[in-house]
Amino acid sequence: MKLLAWALRLRLPGLTGRAPAWERLGPWSSEGLQPPRRASVRASVRAFGSKCGPSASGRIMRPDDANVAGNVHGGTILKMIEEAGVIISTRHCNSQNGERCVAVLARVERTDFLSPMCIGEVAHVSAEITYTSKHSVEVQVHVMSENILTGTKKLTNKATLWYVPLSLKNVDKVLEVPPVVYSRQEQEEEGRRRYEAQKLERMETKWRNGDIVQPSLNPEPNTVSYSQSSLIHLVGPSDCTLHGFVHGDSCSDNTGLEVPSSGNTAGTQEDLLDAGVTMKLMDEVAGIVAARHCKTNIVTASVDAINFHDKIRKGYVITISGRMTFTSNKSMEIEVLVDADPVVDNTQPRYRAASAFFTYVSLSQEGRSLPVPQLVPETEDEKKRFEEGKGRYLQMKAKRQGQVDPQP
Repeated sequence: MKLLAWALRLRLPGLTGRAPAWERLGPWSSEGLQPPRRASVRASVRAFGSKCGPSASGRIMRPDDANVAGNVHGGTILKMIEEAGVIISTRHCNSQNGERCVAVLARVERTDFLSPMCIGEVAHVSAEITYTSKHSVEVQVHVMSENILTGTKKLTNKATLWYVPLSLKNVDKVLEVPPVVYSRQEQEEEGRRRYEAQKLERMETKWRNGDIVQPSLNPEPNTVSYSQSSLIHLVGPSDCTLHGFVHGDSCSDNTGLEVPSSGNTAGTQEDLLDAGVTMKLMDEVAGIVAARHCKTNIVTASVDAINFHDKIRKGYVITISGRMTFTSNKSMEIEVLVDADPVVDNTQPRYRAASAFFTYVSLSQEGRSLPVPQLVPETEDEKKRFEEGKGRYLQMKAKRQGQVDPQP
């Protein structure tokens, strides 16, 4: 009751029923600030043709889940999506007699933030297994928010995630996935096409793994160096998964998805970083970069594919770096790179653990979209990244408009 009274007193959109001005902007979410790890979700989870049953939990969105404007952080939403995905995929992979395993997140496809979620609303997450290969599971997730005073529900996010099952006895062992029964043959064929497409996209990200964000002295405004930011984080016990495995730290095998790299002893478990924590930190850094560039309130519009390349253990130090790659009139693309440093292990050098592209928009205090200061690329690498970002922007714009050939 104290929470409801507090929210009503501030006339937050989630509880007053008023349509906020920014709803006219289309896909977006909150700025990238790290929320608490205890965020839970209502997960209505099912898999057709699978023995795993539904699971449900729920929690109202509280003030510490959101920014000062009352909008739930994008990192919180990404964490909710990952939680639902790991529940259903782990259940499915353990639905048959055999070696026990835990599902590990390898990739999150593009995620659009379709509608705001506010303090006082209840989050609902539904997940469904839509395709399985020999060593991977595709999970499609929908996120909805509910105004508990009016009963109104709205879709906030859609995402596709890919998991691989790892043995609880040996982190290096990838197990086979139980097949699902498709109601139509077309479902399996469409799933196979999606699997092959993401496999190719993952391979295209490999070349960036050696790229490093370098600091610059006295950078000029609107340049890449001016807004780039880094966050250094020591992985502690509270950051790790319950099963001693990371949700999304891996290296590639011939399945096209990432599977754990070597370094673990068979028959033992390790405390490894939770992928939801990783995504929250990535969202936080991307939000800082966007805010530094435009000096206004910023919100997440979308997250391009998040790829997990290698695992991160407890005690490692991770550096999350973000840099602006492209700006259109009203949006900013930020590349986020996660590097892991074993610190006390001299046998393994620093390595790339994850990477993604975040897109942000700038808002006025009234919630209206603002023009974004145009990025000024200086070096040849920055100019190359700008053109690549422009290509992704035009491709997505054409997809939304139903065009075949994107036009500048």
